[in-house]
Order: sequence, then structure tokens, then C-alpha cells
Amino acid sequence: MAQKKISAEAGKAEVEAYLARVPEPARGTLEKVRAMIRAAAPKEATESISYRIPSFQYKGALVWYAAFKNHCSFFPMDLSLLDEFGEELKKYKTSKGTIQFPVDEPLPKSLVTRIVKKRVAANDLKARS
Repeated sequence: MAQKKISAEAGKAEVEAYLARVPEPARGTLEKVRAMIRAAAPKEATESISYRIPSFQYKGALVWYAAFKNHCSFFPMDLSLLDEFGEELKKYKTSKGTIQFPVDEPLPKSLVTRIVKKRVAANDLKARS
């Protein structure tokens, strides 16, 4: 069954509705992470809800992020990035492609930016293949 395509504006609205349902302080934390991702991603990147959580798409899935009861998560969509940034991720819980961080403390902007840029480069390479 084909996944339905939605417009960029509809995807953005879905993400905003998701964030509106997230209680503080996690909402503010995710809004900061979202802004970091948006700043690092190409202008053509779009937002949507995928697997019931916010995601950015750019030539395929780029990254996901979400709030849970006791933590927030950032999903870089590439397990090798957890190893590559392992030293910087030591203070966070990581498992199966996710980086967990406190509901009241976003990941460092420099880390999010570098992960997103790596994912963009990987998606660009895959699209050219």
C-alpha cells in the first residue's frame, strides 16, 4: 500500500499539532531541536509526521525527534552516526538508533547540526546512485 503524500504545509501543520499536545518543558525543548534541524537542513527539506512522531524529509527520511514520558529522543536514522559521535554522546542514553536527552535540556546545537549535515550528505549520495 502506497504511503500518502502530503503537502509541505500540511506536514508542518501536523508537526505543530503534535508539538501542541506535548506538555512543557518537553515542548519547548523539542521546539528548540526542531529549529536546530530546520537551520541545518536544506531549504527543500519538509516536515511530516512519520510513525506518529515528527520527522524531516530530504530525498528520503532525514531525522526524527519525539517526546516521551521521561525523555526526548532524536533519531539520526543511521546507526553508524552513534559510533561516529560516540564521545560526544557519552552523557546521553543511546540505543537502536536513538539519542535520549532530558525533557528540559535540548541536545547541543553543534551536535544536531553536524548530524543533520551528515544525513543530508548521505541522502544526497543515495539519490545520485
